[in-house]
Amino acid sequence: MKKFILLFVLISSVILPQANITWTNVTPNYPSLPQGVKLWHGVRTSPALNAFYYDVDLNNTSIAVVPYYTTSIATVPALCGRIGAYGAINGGFFGGTSSYSAVVTPGQVQQQNIAALTRSGKTYPVIRSFFYLKNNFQPFVDWIYHFGSTVNDVYSFNAPLQYIANDPTPKPAPLSSQGTKIQELMLGVGGGPMLVKNGVKNITYNEEIMWGSGVGTDPDPRTAVGFTANKHIIMIVADGRLPGTSEGFSMDELANVFIALGCTDAINLDGGGSSQISVGSQAINITATRQLPTILAIVNRDSLHVPAPPLFQKTIDSGDPEASVIGSWSPSSNPGYWGTTPCLLSPLGDGSNYVKYKLNLPKRAVYKVQAWWVDANNRATNTPFVIKHDGNTDTVKMNQTTNGAKWVDVGQYTFNGDTTECIIISNKATTNQYVAADAVRINSFDSVFTAVNENKNIVLDNYSLEQNYPNPFNPSTTIKYAVKERGLIKLAIYDVLGKEVRTLVNESQSAGNYEVNFNAASLTSGVYFYKLNTGNFSSVKKMILMK
Repeated sequence: MKKFILLFVLISSVILPQANITWTNVTPNYPSLPQGVKLWHGVRTSPALNAFYYDVDLNNTSIAVVPYYTTSIATVPALCGRIGAYGAINGGFFGGTSSYSAVVTPGQVQQQNIAALTRSGKTYPVIRSFFYLKNNFQPFVDWIYHFGSTVNDVYSFNAPLQYIANDPTPKPAPLSSQGTKIQELMLGVGGGPMLVKNGVKNITYNEEIMWGSGVGTDPDPRTAVGFTANKHIIMIVADGRLPGTSEGFSMDELANVFIALGCTDAINLDGGGSSQISVGSQAINITATRQLPTILAIVNRDSLHVPAPPLFQKTIDSGDPEASVIGSWSPSSNPGYWGTTPCLLSPLGDGSNYVKYKLNLPKRAVYKVQAWWVDANNRATNTPFVIKHDGNTDTVKMNQTTNGAKWVDVGQYTFNGDTTECIIISNKATTNQYVAADAVRINSFDSVFTAVNENKNIVLDNYSLEQNYPNPFNPSTTIKYAVKERGLIKLAIYDVLGKEVRTLVNESQSAGNYEVNFNAASLTSGVYFYKLNTGNFSSVKKMILMK
């Protein structure tokens, strides 16, 4: 499979043997697309097919995919242009302005996967598919169920409920104890059914109760999303119901296409008349007229306002070898604990019951300490967290009646990295009934974890394009870039339709650092893109002109 993927990247047109689809890289036709995003166009004569897919490389830290939900419904191109995204496809199932599929944005569940469906007058609880990213931008696909309205209430399951076609008997609703809480869920979009799971075709059409829904398995317009093992997001849209032009994909063929493209996991999203794909506000596929509330968009990662990842991170659960449980502790039956080990509880006491987390940190640096517990009304409001660091001992009292099932800041400390340093959670509290000990996390943003080259007289080893500053701007902004070696350099500005509106640089330049001032006084407010092209390097970034 790896050889196939490599070949696929290096050439501009390929034929998938399973489907005889000719895929052509049409990215050069859309200069507003940033580095790390490719757009492919697939055609087939018999049976007729017209399809597209985005390949979004999440290893490029300047781009991301994110769902967008609004009650002010519009077509995909209109919604994409509204938020200034590079490109987008339609999201999950909906009715009117309500989404029946999950929409999770950083820190917020905007819409939940539908929890139950009515068939023949009966109510059927259902577990449906979900595509999502964790805080480290690692993609996943799972069957999920919501046990509340927050990101901490989303649980994954090894399988959906085992319905058969037109099943006469509803299953019991799932229990949280039967699933696994999704840790560090950042964003995601729901749909159904599952198409590919763990590299194997696994179409759970009946289990997700697609029967009776209007979603069929025969060729139709389709929209779907999946990912490869090396963090490439594949977003497919196919036209359908167009005799002689495009019949669309069956569920089975769509799963085969994802596998042929190297995907390990994939789910179906809403199809039919909703299947739409755009570059900015420009429609790409044939049919893009239905108004809808949800899209899955390709955006600049900075727009997510996700904090920068720590340079060092270590998590220790109460069941890990580096945690010592001393005295009488019992597992909590409440959900929301970290990892696979339940949160531990101890009655209040004299401190003889404690959990000790040995840190074993790699070097002297400043670290942030965080803790995770399961909250309840009977938890102590002054649970002692004893921090032994840099020859000192500090005690912080934490209120465990609240802020459960998430990482809570305890404090920031300098640690030497010696074997005496640790975190102790003690039962020496005085309010309510129990203290809780679950997991601790140590983060560092200290520059000692970065490799710094002290030699200032170095030859530039790569090309680069920086984010313009200021951004948004009115009417002028500065763009900085670096050139590795002498060659023809072009720096140009494009609107959201990909039309070049200004050429800033188009000349041969020597290796070095450059900056260019861009005055947009003659342009209207909106989203623009600037692209650096050297022949050996290409990069695109977004800017916002706000008059």
